[in-house]
Amino acid sequence: MKSPHHPPSRQRLSREARARQLLEVAWTLINDEGTDALTLGRLAEAAGVTKPVVYDHFGAREGLLAALYEDFDVRQTVRFDTAVAAAEPSLTDKARVFADAYVDCVSTQGREIPGVLAALGGSPQLNLVKRQYQKALLEKCAGIFTPFAGPGGMTQASLWAMLGAADALSDAAVSGDITEHAAKEELRLSILEVVRRSR
Repeated sequence: MKSPHHPPSRQRLSREARARQLLEVAWTLINDEGTDALTLGRLAEAAGVTKPVVYDHFGAREGLLAALYEDFDVRQTVRFDTAVAAAEPSLTDKARVFADAYVDCVSTQGREIPGVLAALGGSPQLNLVKRQYQKALLEKCAGIFTPFAGPGGMTQASLWAMLGAADALSDAAVSGDITEHAAKEELRLSILEVVRRSR
């Protein structure tokens, strides 16, 4: 007599490991189906968990998007820190490394991060989250480039201009409007110009 077939039991993961799994599945869903298709229910289905598990981790779709942006930002920060630490202590090399690292990071996420950023921009609460990470990146930029600026340092307007150029050029490279090489080179030149104007 055959023993009854039992479905495989769900694997129990730590809360941290489950959150990591859900984020990875969410990135895959965005890549395959677009950000608009990403709902907590769809994520639960794709991850093979119940809806309450996903709601427990993120609360709402806005919480999931915020977690995805944070995940992107953490990876971007690690990439920046590693690259900048290895750069030569000169403005030209720091600008080159910054430009390369920024474009590479956005390109690595492909079409996923622009969709998340667009969704973040549509919500005042999530726009606040995005702004917090932008300001943290501005502080990082100030730390990298202020040693090469004039006595007044880098102005906030100059730092925002640098970040705006980085976002626009990276997005253009991801969408195929320009090459990654062109985006990196233009961003490098833009950074050099912004810093040199501050002298």
